[in-house]
Amino acid sequence: WRQKSWCRQLGQRRCQPVASAPPAWLPVPRPSRGSTSIRDDARAGLLTVTIRGLRREDAGLYQCQTEFLGHTRSLRRVQVEVLAADLVTHVPEEPRAVQSISRTPPDVDFTVFYILAGFLVAKFMVAVLVGAVAHSRKNSKRGQNPELGEQQELPLPADLGHDGIGLSWESSA
Repeated sequence: WRQKSWCRQLGQRRCQPVASAPPAWLPVPRPSRGSTSIRDDARAGLLTVTIRGLRREDAGLYQCQTEFLGHTRSLRRVQVEVLAADLVTHVPEEPRAVQSISRTPPDVDFTVFYILAGFLVAKFMVAVLVGAVAHSRKNSKRGQNPELGEQQELPLPADLGHDGIGLSWESSA
């Protein structure tokens, strides 16, 4: 959801973008352009910035930023220093990240929560409205045909059913 980027601080308020992390929902990270790349491991809470082929002019103040819905927030500022290489020859090691930024758990973003809650409430209201309309139509149909759905009493002659004579009906259908 949140776009992460690495930028070089040029002034008090200006930051020149250097690299950005691919969205977390992309199954395959996009190839890095240039000497700087970012990897965002949201599950582990780590954002790793890798700079290859450092030069003296790469030294300076950098910052990691996150952007969400047009709002940019600085996560961490890092002073990058480029030191002269040792003249002693040795077996080169695999380059490692100098600094990884561990982010704190994200603030609960209530915007998504409110949108989801509003959608569910609207859905519930539509269901109640449909039920009320169906119930109203059912009652109005009963008012038009009083003989349907109502129990009617049929009068019986007074002398039937007395003196051990019972009522019975036979059908020839």
